[in-house]
Amino acid sequence: MNGGSGKKTYEGQSVTVTFEAGRCRHAAECVRGLPEVFDTARRPWIRPDGATAERLVEVVRRCPSGALRYRLADGGTGP
Repeated sequence: MNGGSGKKTYEGQSVTVTFEAGRCRHAAECVRGLPEVFDTARRPWIRPDGATAERLVEVVRRCPSGALRYRLADGGTGP
């Protein structure tokens, strides 16, 4: 994980998720969408390997603030 800019990176086998705390509006789309990946009671709170890359990307794309982003191992990126 890297900090500094308030952005942290969580690496998985097929997808890496970045989280920018300053942008988060706590809509909880991530936690409701994939509690097996996004669990605020656990550290690290994001575990990208807890679901398929396709499902994880689907939930990250629902983040209304853009605080969550993803990068696929094959180089694809998204909001």
